[in-house]
Amino acid sequence: MEDLENFYKNKFNWLPNNLKNNIGHFNLFRLEPFVEGQPTNIPYERRDFYKIMLVKGQSKIHFADKVVEIEHQALSFSNPQIPYKWEHLDSIREGVYCIFNAQFFHKFGEFHNYEVFQPDGEHIFELTEHQTETIHAIFNKIETEFNSDYKYKYDAIRNFIFELLHFALKLNPSGITNNSSVNASKRIVTLFTELLERQFPLDDSHPQIKLRAASDFASTLNIHANHLNKAVKEVTGKTTTQIITERILQESKVLLKYAKWDVSEIAYALDFKEATHFSNFFKKHVDISPSQFRTS
Repeated sequence: MEDLENFYKNKFNWLPNNLKNNIGHFNLFRLEPFVEGQPTNIPYERRDFYKIMLVKGQSKIHFADKVVEIEHQALSFSNPQIPYKWEHLDSIREGVYCIFNAQFFHKFGEFHNYEVFQPDGEHIFELTEHQTETIHAIFNKIETEFNSDYKYKYDAIRNFIFELLHFALKLNPSGITNNSSVNASKRIVTLFTELLERQFPLDDSHPQIKLRAASDFASTLNIHANHLNKAVKEVTGKTTTQIITERILQESKVLLKYAKWDVSEIAYALDFKEATHFSNFFKKHVDISPSQFRTS
């Protein structure tokens, strides 16, 4: 995982003085057009900070186990739970992005609960020219505040970040509900999802999941498994086991494509007793073996 310190060292070879202060960390950067023939790739990995990015031009994003191709311009939201890699396909690019950690929003709203920062939410939004102008204007206001001497500039910046969040959410209104009848179930599903996602992504510092069965999650949440299953079904339309299976499949695809672990190590990391059990599980859902998927 890349932390803020490594981000600055790798990209700029320097560290800002305010990296570890009591208001958290925030910064903003402009993407300048690349010299022709010199596009660069952002490596595929997880970061321990949040990132909101407006980018213009053709590109390809590897986000968890998905690949999204951008034709013109897009707004993206990255979080510490999901690894990603951004491929620049154009010779000329431009854009702007901001980075911040969770401490930056301490006691200033539950920003991480918004769908754009949830593992199962929408994270990448293709924009029209008019929408791009609107987002660009918000980033310009953020930059103006950031460079000012205003005493409460970081509060103002937090408000502008919420503007970006709400703008994106309104682009996908079907994913948002305000039905009070599902609020109790949604709270349970939120806790379940947080427990599930807390186990990922897997790497050398976090080598194995601990919860895999629906009963494991129910026990940890101190509720009956039937209660958990009912809540999950009501909110998502899927069973608890289906969601766990989908997440394990997603992680297995990522590990097979990008990790250096062999299949038996991946099986162990995903809490399969035998490598053959993992291979049978994977082939059942993907129709090819893990080894075939890795080389495809």
